[in-house]
Amino acid sequence: MDAYSQIITSALERASKGVVKIDILTRQNGKMSQGGTGSGFIFSSDGYVLTNSHVVQRADKIMLTLHDGAEEEASIIGDDPDTDLALLKTYARDYSPVTLGDSESLKIGQLAIAIGNPLGFQYTVTSGIISSLGRSMRAYTGRLIDNVIQTDAALNPGNSGGPMIDGSGSVIGVNTAIIQGAQNLSFAVSINTAKHVIPQLIKDGKVRRAYVGIGTQQVELHKRLIQFHNLSHRRALYVLTIEPKSPAAESGLQQGDILISFNSHPIESADDLFARLTADTIDSVQYLSILRDKKRKVIEIYPAEILQTAEMRKAIRKSASPTFRNRAMNNRSAAS
Repeated sequence: MDAYSQIITSALERASKGVVKIDILTRQNGKMSQGGTGSGFIFSSDGYVLTNSHVVQRADKIMLTLHDGAEEEASIIGDDPDTDLALLKTYARDYSPVTLGDSESLKIGQLAIAIGNPLGFQYTVTSGIISSLGRSMRAYTGRLIDNVIQTDAALNPGNSGGPMIDGSGSVIGVNTAIIQGAQNLSFAVSINTAKHVIPQLIKDGKVRRAYVGIGTQQVELHKRLIQFHNLSHRRALYVLTIEPKSPAAESGLQQGDILISFNSHPIESADDLFARLTADTIDSVQYLSILRDKKRKVIEIYPAEILQTAEMRKAIRKSASPTFRNRAMNNRSAAS
């Protein structure tokens, strides 16, 4: 066997017994029926399974198929649609948990191996290289997932939620998406992002994020405003709408204000603002720097915990074209 094949087969031996096929069952007219398939992997000795949020979002019952063909039921412990990650729990016994790697140490050109169940074909392996790092990708909620790994390993429907492993067999990402119609363009949520999310899902079942309650549109700032206020950026957020009884409404923010910074951090896009609205800002004083009637003003605001509704997600998704963007791209409008 050649050296390349030996690397792949050795990596698979280390990871394969932790990979599972996920079957989603939904209740229709009082009966359970097949609702789709996906992939996942067991990463702990007590049966925690990581997969994609979109794989299990509508499940009424979840069944796992282990490496040896045994079937076990799983339950949802937590779900984070904004990173497209979900945490399951199984009481299966005969498995070997995968090892979680470090996506910060990855390099472009490095070997990437995808394991999953594309189109229902259990335990399918594809390989390629890491094509790019530090991508940003839209989750189906409309928010950006940062530090996404781009590879040329072939993925298909059913691969979602499966592990992307390196040559040592360690998981470096969670296979998430492809671009329809494109070739050799696949994406995985970095395992370091997952490591940040997992403890919060175990503790609370969700990831807490903040919102202020505004609808915005990205605008270009006039050169005179930039020079007069000594700004470091050319774009800002124009406040289109303010939700009644929201933190923005209570702070005195007004329609027509131009948001230029959040706690002294420049804000050029809605994504910049999303990145600042973290759990530690909830119910604590934050400072918005705005332009109102061409004058600069600082407003105190107390962001609240976001409880996304279908309407809020629809508003956020207005900014999600094209679906995949790198860090240099900015969205046009969004709700924050």
